[in-house]
Amino acid sequence: MTATASAWEDLVTTALLGTERRPPSVPPEGREAPIALLDEAAQQTLRRRAGLRPAQAGPLPRPAPEDPRPPLPPAAARRLSLLLTARPGSGGGGRRGTTPDLVELLPQWLTLADERGYAAPPEALPALLEAARSRTDLRPAVLSFAGPRALWLAGLNPEWRFALRAAPGGSGRLPAATDPEGARQLWEEGLFAERVALLTSLRGQDPAAARALLESTWTTERAEDRLRFLDSLRAGLCAEDEPFLERALGDRSRNVRATAAELLSALPGSALSLRMAARATTCVALDRTGAEPCVVVEAPHACDAEMERDGVVAKAPNGRGERSWWLGQLVEATPLATWPERLGGLAPEEIVALEVADGWEGELHAAWCRAAVRQGDAAWARALLGSPSAPEAAGPGAVGPAQRAKLLTTLADGERATWVAEFIAAHGLSEAFQLLGVCAVPWSAPLGRAVVDALDIARDAGSYPWSFSGVMGLAERCLDPAEATRLAPLTATPADGEDTAPGAGGYWSEAFQRLDSTLRLRATMAEELGAT
Repeated sequence: MTATASAWEDLVTTALLGTERRPPSVPPEGREAPIALLDEAAQQTLRRRAGLRPAQAGPLPRPAPEDPRPPLPPAAARRLSLLLTARPGSGGGGRRGTTPDLVELLPQWLTLADERGYAAPPEALPALLEAARSRTDLRPAVLSFAGPRALWLAGLNPEWRFALRAAPGGSGRLPAATDPEGARQLWEEGLFAERVALLTSLRGQDPAAARALLESTWTTERAEDRLRFLDSLRAGLCAEDEPFLERALGDRSRNVRATAAELLSALPGSALSLRMAARATTCVALDRTGAEPCVVVEAPHACDAEMERDGVVAKAPNGRGERSWWLGQLVEATPLATWPERLGGLAPEEIVALEVADGWEGELHAAWCRAAVRQGDAAWARALLGSPSAPEAAGPGAVGPAQRAKLLTTLADGERATWVAEFIAAHGLSEAFQLLGVCAVPWSAPLGRAVVDALDIARDAGSYPWSFSGVMGLAERCLDPAEATRLAPLTATPADGEDTAPGAGGYWSEAFQRLDSTLRLRATMAEELGAT
């Protein structure tokens, strides 16, 4: 222990015991003992903070890479600083108050700034990386906007190393498909994020070259890396990928096997999808013996090793019967084109309208829903969704909100927004939250009007606004700022009626004022970034 450390320990011991029991070792020089002790502690603290033992200098870090993008406009840079220093609830305390919640607007600002092609201010990079560290939902947007300098900075701080694995584009320029040697060198020596970016880039240029690169090191990769690499094959999935995916069905990792099976089932002509179709069609048939044709189901009685290899999970979750669990997986992985031929040449909307015997309708329709989403089949999605204005319990297969939301993702943006707008006009907002979450941002004018009208109806019904806080929060982020002009009449405090909850009018007024001010702020942010 050095003399300085020993003196500090002596001061700490004296402070703990008290100067009456242990007088300080420093001379009082006319001062009372406690004061002398504190004066010496202050001097020692300054020495400890300011003193530095000379050491041999380490190597300088490599220079940060250049970011060729143009700098942010000054007003936008100031806005970014405000967004990064905001705290949750700083815009009025939770969902109350009339001031926008800046924390909720940061993801939208990042996306817009990145789309406009601006570079992040160098002085903002630490705050951006800290925001991404604490909020995983921000990482893709932060790392795309922050650019190569953020990755360079992340390499100097262990707490930011997540960026080196999560960055969508890695650092530096990626080799093209016409540079196989450069691509192989980066594949073998690059960081994980760079390898993922390379595989994704090559996949868009030369799928066969990307697949060959992946196969060259497949057996030496870690299981979690194999899973991420395999997932990159979703883009541009084609029949030429089938042999590699078939081999992946025998992978050591269960997650890798499951992903390979899912990708193969998304290829309607793959051997796996045909094997699944052969199994599923032995379980589902059309019975014409009654007055009206109906679908009859005989679920599998066992899950054999071949089924497991093809991705069927043998053990059912708690609360699920094994046979229905196996049936759902078989139908989900079967090409939807199988069913019109199997069920009398009927169209999808005619098939889902058929009666299903013995209570199997829910299981069968749920599996068809998952298949429509996996295969991106809009025709089957429309059939399973049914009419948005139909009574909810009367829809085909009584499709629930979560299934509806997933089916809607197979439709084009405009058709999706129209369907949700009509659903809200017919049923209100009680089950609209998940549906609104899959609609393109900003919402289309008909959808925005449907949401505002439904909120107005809910206000007039006398309920509290926090029953619709989720939808109101989505509206703040997704409603077209041009809709702010329609909100002015709703910001006034209505008179409480006989059936109105106490104070509900004031709460609604605050909620609409908050929505109005948020939309106007979003418009200002877009103007600062030069966007319309």
